[in-house]
Amino acid sequence: MAWQESVEQTVTGLGYDLVDLERSAGGLLRITIDWPWTPAQPGEAATTERFVTVEDCETVTRQLQFLLEVENVDYRRLEVGSPGIDRPLKKETDFLRFVGEVVDITLKAPIGATASDVSANRKKFRGTLERAPDGEQWQVVWSDAPAPKPGQRISAKRAPAPLQALTFALSDLQQARLAPIVNFKGRSTAPKQQEGNAADAASDE
Repeated sequence: MAWQESVEQTVTGLGYDLVDLERSAGGLLRITIDWPWTPAQPGEAATTERFVTVEDCETVTRQLQFLLEVENVDYRRLEVGSPGIDRPLKKETDFLRFVGEVVDITLKAPIGATASDVSANRKKFRGTLERAPDGEQWQVVWSDAPAPKPGQRISAKRAPAPLQALTFALSDLQQARLAPIVNFKGRSTAPKQQEGNAADAASDE
């Protein structure tokens, strides 16, 4: 078993979800964790969001230090933290969880956007995440209308810019993240997103 799989098993065994695992130049090993998300069943109220704490990060750090030593993984520094406002989306449950949020996606190869004048070579898109009409794929929906300037009043008679959409499968993606949108008060505008990272629990080997 690859050590990456062992890391995921350790994290999930402690009751958390492995959001991301990055190995950077210089020996930095960065692990991002979160509490597992379960969609509400019909008729049930949505569950309250649980946020990862410093204590959670410390718990995972201690277990991973032991695991990495046993697996003889070469690293210089281990950081365990919570997702930020640019949280990566990788699994089907991630996309289900953040339907209605603004996301940034990068395609592996251009596939073209429907009903739009978007360049056929374009691979990066930002839009609201939705389930595609076929119920199987996903789509991002956006408008190319310029954002209003602060204090600018929009006429009610002004016709809205047409919406554009890109439909994709998860296998089409190179990368997907929540868009790091912050308002002027420095707080995330997306209600489902965490407003910041829990302080990382970091350790040197």
